[in-house]
Amino acid sequence: MSEHIDRHLVLNALDMALKGRQPPRGLQHYSDRGSQYASTDYRQALASRGIQCSMSRRGNCWDNAVVESFFSSLKLEFVYTTDFATHEQAWLAVFENIEVFYNRQRRHSSLGYVSPVDLELAALP
Repeated sequence: MSEHIDRHLVLNALDMALKGRQPPRGLQHYSDRGSQYASTDYRQALASRGIQCSMSRRGNCWDNAVVESFFSSLKLEFVYTTDFATHEQAWLAVFENIEVFYNRQRRHSSLGYVSPVDLELAALP
């Protein structure tokens, strides 16, 4: 989370997502056509890690339906129902909701009713 939606935000998010992971080359990164994702340094950061960039088609919201659904649920079920005293408190709560609950505990029907972390660990050699 940041006060601004810019390339620094997405570069930091990319670093956080990849910290401690070794995804295979050819990993697909889906995004909308925002300038932060189209920036030269962001595209270079993806390429240097062997990640292929795939942007949604202009005006086609269905390309990002999964992530749009995720953020809608996060906002409706958590963010809009919680009063945060500070930006830092909101950041920590959202981080915990995603990293602890969503990624490690919540079972996802699209993943065979396992968490994303369990699926990732099962795929390791």
